[in-house]
Amino acid sequence: MKIAYLSTFYPFRGGIAQFNALLYRVLEKQHDINAYTFSRQYPKILFPGSSQMVGENDPADKIPSKQVLDTINPITYFTASGKINRFSPDLMLMKFWMPFFAPSLGHVAKSTKRHGTINISVLDNVIPHERRTADIALTKLFLNQNHGFVVMSKKVEQDLLSLKPDAKYIFHEHPLYEQFGEAIPKDEACKKLNIPADKKVLLYFGFIRDYKGLDLLIDSLKYLPDEYVALVAGEVYGNFDKYSKQIKDSGLTDRVILNVRYIGDEEVPVFFSAADVSVLSYKSATQSGIVGISYNFDLPVIATDVGGLKEMIAPHNTGLMTEGVNAEQIAATVKRYFDENLQTELANNIREYKKICSWDGLAADITAFYESLKD
Repeated sequence: MKIAYLSTFYPFRGGIAQFNALLYRVLEKQHDINAYTFSRQYPKILFPGSSQMVGENDPADKIPSKQVLDTINPITYFTASGKINRFSPDLMLMKFWMPFFAPSLGHVAKSTKRHGTINISVLDNVIPHERRTADIALTKLFLNQNHGFVVMSKKVEQDLLSLKPDAKYIFHEHPLYEQFGEAIPKDEACKKLNIPADKKVLLYFGFIRDYKGLDLLIDSLKYLPDEYVALVAGEVYGNFDKYSKQIKDSGLTDRVILNVRYIGDEEVPVFFSAADVSVLSYKSATQSGIVGISYNFDLPVIATDVGGLKEMIAPHNTGLMTEGVNAEQIAATVKRYFDENLQTELANNIREYKKICSWDGLAADITAFYESLKD
């Protein structure tokens, strides 16, 4: 089968590019696949991070993608469509995570659809966490250019059906990120990060955005003894000043270990090896790639019960859910985790779960789904 995969690939960085690279590598084993990506993904004004591109020292998978689509230059919508249509793919895969991409991806999908290509999109989000005017209309525009969808959480499934009740889709749990290598000894990791060996380390990892609830995690430390510390690692979207003030005003300067910057792939094992548990203090969510990274290192997860997070944790007994989305409940759940010595039991459950949640399985399901859509 000939597959066009239009999404974020090298030289762009981040979790979406990593997802696409891992799926691409599995698909290329059995199919003729071309990767297409953006010449410009976001204009600088819409990207508050330091860089959209892989750094020279980042060990990224250099997928041989063609940079064909500028999201804010409509001329490239036509040229990108032409290049993909000349490849004559049987299937076009896309990744969709925010309405901003609806005009560019939707235009290309409309064109390939007219040329007889089956379009399938992997949906990270349908209704965005931070909604703006016209978001729903743009998302519907994009959805209508697809033949089918892949959803990875019940929340995304519900949102998809709320906007497109007749949608054809498959459900597949988010595969685990496997490219980060092995864990290192905890004492070695803590030494690298200047964390005292006697501390209980709660890891907040990934982009720092309002809906991800870093403020809740910080506040939760006020309900926990001094040996509990938060290790914060990730690039901020927006301004970190409010968190700095919160930390200072709460007298928690010595208990919040900050690495507020982009974390390269080669550094990831250090942070997850230093942690005793990964904490997702989200205020809203669909699914989270951070869960998959945590599982790669056999690190249990404590998460608020929002969106699709519970589906990734509770059925497999690989972590704990809080009873409420607030600092007190996060602290209570963290305390239970340590008081009941749950880390070993939950880590063993993660090892069992890893045996069944694979990229090969996702690729096989997409291929079978494509065959069903042809009929």
